[in-house]
Amino acid sequence: MDQINTLPAVPGVYFFYDERDNLIYVGKSINIRNRVRQHFRGKDRKSLKIQASTKRIAFEVTGSELIALLYESDLIKKHQPLYNRSQRRTIYQYGLYIVDVEGYRGLRIEKIRQGNNEVTCFSSASEAKNALFRITEKYGLCQKINGLYKTTGSCFQYQLKACNGACISREPVSEYNARVEEFIRSSSIERFTRLFELPGRHEGETGLVYIENGVYRGFGFCPVAVSPNDYLNYIEFRQDNRDVRRILIRYLILH
Repeated sequence: MDQINTLPAVPGVYFFYDERDNLIYVGKSINIRNRVRQHFRGKDRKSLKIQASTKRIAFEVTGSELIALLYESDLIKKHQPLYNRSQRRTIYQYGLYIVDVEGYRGLRIEKIRQGNNEVTCFSSASEAKNALFRITEKYGLCQKINGLYKTTGSCFQYQLKACNGACISREPVSEYNARVEEFIRSSSIERFTRLFELPGRHEGETGLVYIENGVYRGFGFCPVAVSPNDYLNYIEFRQDNRDVRRILIRYLILH
């Protein structure tokens, strides 16, 4: 479609409309143009249906991936576009769970389990694994305990003195588990109040996301000259739900 070449290569959400101008799909990307182009080059069944049905493309720039994710989630729930239905069920397929490993609290990646509360979740196995490697390194945890290094002895990080020996039961359980608890606290938004400052839609603007006492309140944009004391005046309040909490917790862990 000729419309694709006019799309911006920046973070935002995009909209596909059919011949009756009904909204049939909402998506997000850090590069709107490239992502839309992928839809129209795809050969899978869903892509072919979208290609045949789409007659008009629209977009909104968001300035950051976080606001794009939050806005996309809000729009899908509000409009329930035809080709987003399966996506709403499968957007997050892998969860990070706490498991017991001989008293040590291990972090393990598993398929999302209904009825079980994951620490956070990811859209792909590779994303989950990369995040767990970063978490393990940041908090001085053990790759073997976290299922990232298969061995009957010590993990590779222990040989590099980057692991304190939980893999061979040399580190006290209480000391190790205290660091796991530190990670869990840092990735929880319960009783958490924070106003995130993010890139705006253009140079003269700041993007804002607000969480108050563990509840997502919404996002907005304000001129860079505005005092932080007035930021809340620019927040457009939106609905808190499980999906946006997952997005926010995932953002905290990855950043």
